[in-house]
Amino acid sequence: MEEKEMPQNNRNGATEMTDYSINADENAAGTTHLSEPVTDETELEKTKAELAEQKDKYLRLMAEFDNFRRRTAKEKIEQTQTAGKEVITSLLDVLDDCDRAEQQLQKDNDINHVKQGVSLVFNKLRSALQSKGLKPMDSVNTPFDVEKHEAITEIPVPDESQKGKVIDEVQKGYYLNDKIIRFAKVVVGK
Repeated sequence: MEEKEMPQNNRNGATEMTDYSINADENAAGTTHLSEPVTDETELEKTKAELAEQKDKYLRLMAEFDNFRRRTAKEKIEQTQTAGKEVITSLLDVLDDCDRAEQQLQKDNDINHVKQGVSLVFNKLRSALQSKGLKPMDSVNTPFDVEKHEAITEIPVPDESQKGKVIDEVQKGYYLNDKIIRFAKVVVGK
Protein backbone atom coordinates (compact mmCIF):
# COMPACT_ATOMS: atom_id res chain seq x y z
CA MET A 1 0.00 0.00 0.00
CA GLU A 2 1.12 3.49 -0.80
CA GLU A 3 0.40 6.51 1.25
CA LYS A 4 0.24 9.95 -0.33
CA GLU A 5 -0.16 13.32 1.22
CA MET A 6 -2.93 15.36 -0.34
CA PRO A 7 -3.56 19.09 0.30
CA GLN A 8 -6.89 19.82 1.99
CA ASN A 9 -8.55 22.96 3.37
CA ASN A 10 -9.41 23.05 7.05
CA ARG A 11 -12.20 25.11 8.70
CA ASN A 12 -10.12 28.27 8.81
CA GLY A 13 -9.34 28.09 5.10
CA ALA A 14 -5.74 27.13 5.68
CA THR A 15 -4.33 24.31 3.57
CA GLU A 16 -2.85 21.35 5.39
CA MET A 17 -1.47 18.05 4.17
CA THR A 18 -3.45 14.87 4.95
CA ASP A 19 -2.34 11.26 4.56
CA TYR A 20 -4.48 9.07 2.31
CA SER A 21 -4.00 5.37 1.83
CA ILE A 22 -4.38 4.09 -1.71
CA ASN A 23 -4.92 0.36 -2.20
CA ALA A 24 -2.45 -0.79 -4.81
CA ASP A 25 -2.35 -4.50 -4.06
CA GLU A 26 -0.51 -6.47 -6.73
CA ASN A 27 -2.57 -9.58 -5.89
CA ALA A 28 -5.96 -7.95 -6.59
CA ALA A 29 -8.16 -9.72 -9.13
CA GLY A 30 -7.58 -8.70 -12.73
CA THR A 31 -3.98 -7.56 -12.26
CA THR A 32 -2.16 -10.89 -12.69
CA HIS A 33 -1.69 -10.60 -16.45
CA LEU A 34 -0.66 -6.98 -16.30
CA SER A 35 2.55 -7.53 -14.43
CA GLU A 36 3.66 -10.70 -16.23
CA PRO A 37 4.82 -10.50 -19.84
CA VAL A 38 3.33 -13.08 -22.18
CA THR A 39 6.19 -15.35 -23.08
CA ASP A 40 4.41 -18.46 -24.19
CA GLU A 41 3.62 -18.38 -27.94
CA THR A 42 0.85 -20.98 -27.61
CA GLU A 43 -1.01 -18.75 -25.18
CA LEU A 44 -0.78 -15.85 -27.63
CA GLU A 45 -2.03 -18.04 -30.49
CA LYS A 46 -4.84 -19.32 -28.27
CA THR A 47 -5.93 -15.74 -27.52
CA LYS A 48 -5.78 -14.86 -31.23
CA ALA A 49 -7.89 -17.92 -32.08
CA GLU A 50 -10.48 -16.96 -29.46
CA LEU A 51 -10.56 -13.43 -30.84
CA ALA A 52 -11.04 -14.73 -34.39
CA GLU A 53 -13.82 -17.06 -33.20
CA GLN A 54 -15.63 -14.22 -31.42
CA LYS A 55 -15.23 -11.97 -34.45
CA ASP A 56 -16.68 -14.72 -36.68
CA LYS A 57 -19.64 -15.17 -34.30
CA TYR A 58 -20.23 -11.42 -34.30
CA LEU A 59 -20.14 -11.18 -38.11
CA ARG A 60 -22.51 -14.14 -38.48
CA LEU A 61 -24.90 -12.63 -35.94
CA MET A 62 -24.87 -9.28 -37.74
CA ALA A 63 -25.51 -10.99 -41.09
CA GLU A 64 -28.35 -13.02 -39.59
CA PHE A 65 -29.90 -9.88 -38.11
CA ASP A 66 -29.58 -8.05 -41.42
CA ASN A 67 -31.31 -10.94 -43.22
CA PHE A 68 -34.06 -10.93 -40.58
CA ARG A 69 -34.58 -7.19 -41.01
CA ARG A 70 -34.83 -7.51 -44.81
CA ARG A 71 -37.19 -10.48 -44.58
CA THR A 72 -39.56 -8.74 -42.14
CA ALA A 73 -39.56 -5.57 -44.26
CA LYS A 74 -40.46 -7.64 -47.32
CA GLU A 75 -43.21 -9.50 -45.40
CA LYS A 76 -44.62 -6.19 -44.16
CA ILE A 77 -44.81 -4.81 -47.71
CA GLU A 78 -46.51 -7.99 -48.93
CA GLN A 79 -48.95 -7.90 -46.03
CA THR A 80 -49.99 -4.30 -46.69
CA GLN A 81 -50.43 -5.06 -50.40
CA THR A 82 -52.70 -8.04 -49.70
CA ALA A 83 -54.33 -6.79 -46.48
CA GLY A 84 -57.77 -6.43 -48.03
CA LYS A 85 -57.60 -9.68 -50.01
CA GLU A 86 -59.82 -11.61 -47.60
CA VAL A 87 -62.48 -8.90 -47.47
CA ILE A 88 -62.44 -8.37 -51.22
CA THR A 89 -62.70 -12.12 -51.82
CA SER A 90 -65.78 -12.28 -49.61
CA LEU A 91 -67.30 -9.34 -51.52
CA LEU A 92 -66.82 -10.96 -54.92
CA ASP A 93 -69.99 -13.05 -54.34
CA VAL A 94 -71.90 -9.83 -53.71
CA LEU A 95 -70.45 -8.31 -56.88
CA ASP A 96 -71.59 -11.37 -58.85
CA ASP A 97 -75.08 -10.91 -57.38
CA CYS A 98 -75.01 -7.23 -58.39
CA ASP A 99 -74.16 -8.21 -61.96
CA ARG A 100 -77.03 -10.72 -62.04
CA ALA A 101 -79.39 -8.12 -60.54
CA GLU A 102 -78.37 -5.62 -63.22
CA GLN A 103 -79.11 -8.15 -65.95
CA GLN A 104 -82.46 -8.94 -64.34
CA LEU A 105 -83.33 -5.22 -64.16
CA GLN A 106 -82.96 -4.97 -67.93
CA LYS A 107 -85.20 -8.00 -68.56
CA ASP A 108 -87.89 -7.75 -65.88
CA ASN A 109 -90.36 -4.87 -65.52
CA ASP A 110 -92.01 -6.15 -62.32
CA ILE A 111 -90.95 -3.74 -59.56
CA ASN A 112 -91.57 -6.33 -56.80
CA HIS A 113 -89.03 -8.73 -58.33
CA VAL A 114 -86.52 -5.89 -58.59
CA LYS A 115 -87.08 -4.88 -54.94
CA GLN A 116 -86.63 -8.46 -53.74
CA GLY A 117 -83.44 -8.90 -55.76
CA VAL A 118 -81.90 -5.65 -54.56
CA SER A 119 -82.89 -6.44 -50.98
CA LEU A 120 -81.19 -9.86 -51.22
CA VAL A 121 -78.00 -8.28 -52.57
CA PHE A 122 -77.91 -5.68 -49.77
CA ASN A 123 -78.51 -8.33 -47.12
CA LYS A 124 -75.70 -10.45 -48.54
CA LEU A 125 -73.37 -7.42 -48.54
CA ARG A 126 -74.23 -6.59 -44.93
CA SER A 127 -73.70 -10.17 -43.75
CA ALA A 128 -70.36 -10.44 -45.60
CA LEU A 129 -69.10 -7.25 -43.94
CA GLN A 130 -70.44 -8.27 -40.53
CA SER A 131 -68.62 -11.60 -40.80
CA LYS A 132 -65.39 -9.58 -41.12
CA GLY A 133 -66.12 -7.65 -37.92
CA LEU A 134 -68.01 -4.61 -39.24
CA LYS A 135 -70.84 -3.43 -37.01
CA PRO A 136 -73.08 -0.40 -37.58
CA MET A 137 -73.36 2.19 -34.84
CA ASP A 138 -76.81 2.85 -33.34
CA SER A 139 -77.05 6.61 -32.92
CA VAL A 140 -80.66 7.80 -33.30
CA ASN A 141 -82.37 8.60 -29.96
CA THR A 142 -79.13 8.15 -28.01
CA PRO A 143 -77.34 10.93 -26.11
CA PHE A 144 -74.85 12.85 -28.22
CA ASP A 145 -71.33 11.56 -27.56
CA VAL A 146 -68.31 13.39 -29.00
CA GLU A 147 -66.35 10.13 -28.87
CA LYS A 148 -68.72 8.50 -31.39
CA HIS A 149 -70.65 11.27 -33.15
CA GLU A 150 -69.83 14.23 -35.33
CA ALA A 151 -72.53 16.90 -35.03
CA ILE A 152 -73.49 18.37 -38.40
CA THR A 153 -76.13 20.70 -37.03
CA GLU A 154 -78.43 21.34 -34.07
CA ILE A 155 -82.16 21.79 -34.43
CA PRO A 156 -84.72 22.94 -31.89
CA VAL A 157 -86.94 20.15 -30.56
CA PRO A 158 -90.40 20.56 -29.02
CA ASP A 159 -89.85 17.77 -26.47
CA GLU A 160 -87.45 18.46 -23.56
CA SER A 161 -86.44 14.77 -23.45
CA GLN A 162 -84.92 15.05 -26.94
CA LYS A 163 -82.48 17.85 -26.01
CA GLY A 164 -78.87 16.72 -26.26
CA LYS A 165 -79.88 13.55 -28.10
CA VAL A 166 -79.29 12.46 -31.68
CA ILE A 167 -82.42 13.29 -33.71
CA ASP A 168 -81.29 12.12 -37.14
CA GLU A 169 -78.34 10.33 -38.69
CA VAL A 170 -76.91 11.88 -41.86
CA GLN A 171 -74.16 9.28 -42.25
CA LYS A 172 -73.99 6.02 -40.31
CA GLY A 173 -70.99 5.31 -38.10
CA TYR A 174 -69.24 1.93 -38.01
CA TYR A 175 -67.13 -0.22 -35.70
CA LEU A 176 -64.58 -2.72 -36.92
CA ASN A 177 -63.91 -5.30 -34.23
CA ASP A 178 -65.30 -2.88 -31.59
CA LYS A 179 -63.03 -0.02 -32.71
CA ILE A 180 -64.59 3.02 -34.35
CA ILE A 181 -63.55 3.31 -37.99
CA ARG A 182 -66.06 6.00 -38.98
CA PHE A 183 -67.85 8.50 -36.77
CA ALA A 184 -71.59 8.95 -37.27
CA LYS A 185 -72.56 12.35 -38.72
CA VAL A 186 -75.68 13.34 -36.81
CA VAL A 187 -78.24 16.05 -36.14
CA VAL A 188 -78.56 16.94 -32.44
CA GLY A 189 -81.59 18.36 -30.67
CA LYS A 190 -81.23 21.62 -28.72
